[in-house]
Amino acid sequence: MRLGFHCSVGKGLENTVKEALRLRCETVQIFSRSPRSWARREFDIEEVKKFRAAIAYHNISPLVVHMLYLPNLASCDENLRAKSIAVLIDELKRCKILGARYLVVHPGRYASGDFETGIAGIINGITLSLKKVKNEVMILLENLAGGKTDIGKNFQELRRIIDCVKDNSRIGVCLDTCHLYAGGYDISGEGFNAVINKFDSEIGLSNLRLFHLNDSAEVLGSGRDRHAHIGTGYIGLEGFASIVNHKIAKKIPGILETPRSEHVADLDMDIKNITKLRDLII
Repeated sequence: MRLGFHCSVGKGLENTVKEALRLRCETVQIFSRSPRSWARREFDIEEVKKFRAAIAYHNISPLVVHMLYLPNLASCDENLRAKSIAVLIDELKRCKILGARYLVVHPGRYASGDFETGIAGIINGITLSLKKVKNEVMILLENLAGGKTDIGKNFQELRRIIDCVKDNSRIGVCLDTCHLYAGGYDISGEGFNAVINKFDSEIGLSNLRLFHLNDSAEVLGSGRDRHAHIGTGYIGLEGFASIVNHKIAKKIPGILETPRSEHVADLDMDIKNITKLRDLII
């Protein structure tokens, strides 16, 4: 399994490459813009050229972009939904410029609305975005943690979105291990084998393109999205050993999104987390 981290672009793309190399990344995930602001700046094309050349030279692949947090395609607020679609369209274009293969998207939450209206909003928003932007970038639906109004918290909901989107050849799935566990899928111990078989029967392994590798600080089925360092949460080292040694792991890259702050101890934990996973591989 090719392993890497979500790395910041806040100090420029050149520093993103340096950070990826320091963390011994074989793949990397970034935001193309601030994740908590609708505003965004245009790319410096020369900076992008150097970035693309650097990650190609160091064989950091695939490059993954995670969409910012503000959009919600499932919202019953028409203005928010329209802004969300506009951002998705823009992000697909920005991914192409950066050379990213995948765009990870949270399906959405229906909040004060209802499930059927919410999932229809997701399907329509993705369909329109893919119609507007004809490139090879693939949208990856990330399974959510199982909050009360989350859509995409189980395999059936993800399957329904994929089936209903036109041109679904450009739709795949990113499985977040913390979200799986929080959503009631027991991947601790050897449980991953049964869960991935269930995924195969309900969605199909051909649709799985990426893992987010995070332990869970909350109990099974909590519905709470609280990431933990590898081996320190309820999934545990045995659970991650089952994941990284499964035959699918040879084909699917894994991005770590383990807890991080500016403290030196947390930065050191990045190396410890990725080393733990690599040491588990037989």
